Amino acid sequence: MMMNQSRRNAYAIIILVLTCCLVMVWVEGSLRPIYPVKSALKIAVFLGCTGLYALLTKDKGPFGAFRRSKAVKLAAPLALAVPVFLLGGYLLLSPWLDLSAIPANLAAKEGITAKTFPLAALYITFCNSLLEEFFFRGFAFLALYRLGYTRLAYGFSALAFALYHVSITSNWGTPGLIVLMVAGLTAAGLFFNWLDRDGSVLPSWLVHVGANLGTNAVGFILFGIL
Repeated sequence: MMMNQSRRNAYAIIILVLTCCLVMVWVEGSLRPIYPVKSALKIAVFLGCTGLYALLTKDKGPFGAFRRSKAVKLAAPLALAVPVFLLGGYLLLSPWLDLSAIPANLAAKEGITAKTFPLAALYITFCNSLLEEFFFRGFAFLALYRLGYTRLAYGFSALAFALYHVSITSNWGTPGLIVLMVAGLTAAGLFFNWLDRDGSVLPSWLVHVGANLGTNAVGFILFGIL
């Protein structure tokens, strides 16, 4: 009986996570709202699906994933190193990378311009990263992990995290760059999962903030702000 309940909960997690991702892909691809509206919808969808899981299964674990963690001591220096690595990598590889279409794409799809990018970057760095860590780590990973599906938890959460991001940035570059993004985001997702294995999303959030600082620094360069 217990095993059956665990399996049902695992199915519920997978179905709800995939549903949320597909809804957001539809929002991105069909509705194409401006960024503030899209962000509000993403908050509603991610929190709504997680809340529905808690309501159906009585498992409120995902909403307790913000407690203190010893892994913060490892995550903090990584959060400082990651933006330096990403920005340095961009500057090193920029002669072979063509990211010039990104500012026009953001302006056309989400209304983000050089004037509004700093505010969007602030939200992306701190708030959007926290929402994604709550959903992909606190829900998609830790809920499965606590049920005993360790390998599934690691693989499913990391792939969902990677494919969700690639689906909304697929027109930013060449197929080769997309493959590189999938590989990089999957690896990042696996590492974030490992950081959070003691039940808190704070370690992965710190590193995610650092990664967003690096990518947003590249954005400032692309928009001609820096």
